Amino acid sequence: HVLLVESGGGLVQAGGSLSLSCAASGRTFPIDTMGWFRQSPGKEREFVASIKWRDANTNYASSVKGRFTISRDNAKNTLYLQMNSLKPEDTAVYYCNALVGRWFWGQGTQVTVSS
Repeated sequence: HVLLVESGGGLVQAGGSLSLSCAASGRTFPIDTMGWFRQSPGKEREFVASIKWRDANTNYASSVKGRFTISRDNAKNTLYLQMNSLKPEDTAVYYCNALVGRWFWGQGTQVTVSS
């Protein structure tokens, strides 16, 4: 079993920045991929970004490309999401997930961007 705990959410004004973290613990070896998804009220959960653990190959949703940066710290089994130039439409609960044999999900952290 893998436990994922997100942190770093909060309230920020449009144009501001936030950094999210996701710490993985438990049976975390080997991690194949980790990523971020988000869900706004009344909407489907949507993909934000992902990173391959071995070679740090990244993938982004078009809506966040150029504004968000996903990264990982292998030694700490921690995933990060640096979010810059935030927009009100980025408001959502952000979830991290990890592929370790199967997909595991965190509980989510709220990000609110005010206009």
